[in-house]
Amino acid sequence: MSSLVQSVDWLAIAPPTLAAVVGLVVLVADLVIGEARKAVLGWVSVAGLAASALLLLPLLDGDRATFCLTGDADACSYVADRFTLVVQLLVLGGALLAALLSVTALKDADKELPEGEYWFLLLSSAAGAALLPASRDLATLIVALEVASLPAFALVGIRRGDRKSSEAALKFFLSSVTATAVSLMGVSFVYATTGTLHLTRIADRIQHVDGQFHTLAQTGVVLTLVGFAFKTAAVPFHFWVPDTYVGAPLPIAAYLSVVGKAVGFSGLILVTVIAFPSYADVWGPALAALAALTMTVGNVGALRQRSTRAYSAVRLLAWSSVGQAGYLLVPIASAAYSKDAQKAIGSTVAYALMYAAVNLGAFAVAALVARTSPLNRISDYRGLYARNPLSALVLGFFLLCLAGLPPGIIGLFAKVTVFSAVVDAGLGWLAVVMAVNVVIALFYYLQWTTLLFRAPEGEAGTHRVPAPLTAAIALTAVLGVALSGAPQLILRFSETGLF
Repeated sequence: MSSLVQSVDWLAIAPPTLAAVVGLVVLVADLVIGEARKAVLGWVSVAGLAASALLLLPLLDGDRATFCLTGDADACSYVADRFTLVVQLLVLGGALLAALLSVTALKDADKELPEGEYWFLLLSSAAGAALLPASRDLATLIVALEVASLPAFALVGIRRGDRKSSEAALKFFLSSVTATAVSLMGVSFVYATTGTLHLTRIADRIQHVDGQFHTLAQTGVVLTLVGFAFKTAAVPFHFWVPDTYVGAPLPIAAYLSVVGKAVGFSGLILVTVIAFPSYADVWGPALAALAALTMTVGNVGALRQRSTRAYSAVRLLAWSSVGQAGYLLVPIASAAYSKDAQKAIGSTVAYALMYAAVNLGAFAVAALVARTSPLNRISDYRGLYARNPLSALVLGFFLLCLAGLPPGIIGLFAKVTVFSAVVDAGLGWLAVVMAVNVVIALFYYLQWTTLLFRAPEGEAGTHRVPAPLTAAIALTAVLGVALSGAPQLILRFSETGLF
């Protein structure tokens, strides 16, 4: 039997590896430093995530692959191509912003949250999330998915003695484990019918499966997609989202809304476009139906939020993220019907980059408001402009980006690329469903935006903004404005593809 592994390209695997190593360093350091110096762990984690993101720069000179089968350079377990680097940038950038929010959150918690464990879990999850887009075999994909997910369960329930947090973590854990078990069964069916786990080999062999195993292969394709659909919060796998976002520390809710989705969507793209292109007649209609259902349920759920209900702002962002997941699914479904699947996938990635920047920014402003209004109701944002003009303007800009309205040009253009992908694929009915949902979303985004500029009830107080929170809001605002001024920076992915 030939050797399975050649040599290791350490530069290619450096970004996720560094995040994992820094996580271990933080865990060990937590055992030896005193309580008064625990804040150092947060800044070490922020620096580690920033360094991991910077390690993507040397990889821009060309595609790299490692952990390849001897004698077959196309069958590799880890590939650092354009798709990998773009998603890793999204993941590590999102984790970095969540870490900046966490520095303030942990300080405000006043020892209620265990800092060493918190940072170790966040870095571990980020390492798994960064590994997933580079994974090119089903075993590595599932391992990366679980490495990204298991620490997230603990982070959701990390508040000591908080019943709401514990219930959210339990619901998240049980539903995710069930989805993973279903996916593992699907992987076993695919392996049984093809005899390989490498995505490129599966794509070739699954076309020539014996007729008696055809149904088994189809079932394996569908079941494999379930775990990734769960991570994207696609309906009907979305029910954990609102309670989990409310029960988790706010920086973790922001992390899940962006990095968690990136994990799910990159996994979906890899298994559909690379491993199962010949089964597009199976996953194409399924994802199209999921997209329509997801955007509709998400937007209607956001529309039904009452402004005076406790945590209604977080719940609205949670339901909004479900609706946005529907938009992200549209180009992936379109890839099954399009002559240029790469262009369709590029539209998903372009939209995901826009969504990541502005949604993290919205959560950053929500974290600021939560410092003086812990219940984080939508009504608490009334008159924010009088208390903190810059934060109100920035949040209004982020909400308009999510709605797809000027001056949020990047949000508008990103939606146009998704519409273009679905129209090119000939899915007119899905384009109509998306158009209706965009109109529904306009109502609740504009309703929240107008509330920011109304006269405040009572005397207008002021928000003191800590430096890490200021940095997170400023970074997302600058990114959103820059992308609105030069949308071609990310929209070119929808023209050129990624693979």
